[in-house]
Amino acid sequence: MAINIKQVDTAANSHIGKASANKTNAQASQTSGSASSISTPPKSDSVSITSKAQQLQNIQSKLGDIPEVDKKKVAEIKLAIAEGRYKVDPEKLASNIAMFENELKDLN
Repeated sequence: MAINIKQVDTAANSHIGKASANKTNAQASQTSGSASSISTPPKSDSVSITSKAQQLQNIQSKLGDIPEVDKKKVAEIKLAIAEGRYKVDPEKLASNIAMFENELKDLN
């Protein structure tokens, strides 16, 4: 599931960040007399993608490059039709149509 981060309410996030920053500043001012106080940078969120997710992303991009139509096979069939060599097996065609209709019924 993808999350559109462009629609995130940044005003709410900045308000939260300011509140925690004010609290940190108040705590720092209380301990400013000691030499051992070290200012720590604010924590930030991070995202890491697992190796499996990277593999899936690579596979998806490779599948996107594969054409849906086998152009070589289409050219061979066109040539066979033009030369009169292409024969249709009516029984096989009827069987394939029936199987396709059964698959469509299963989708509903």
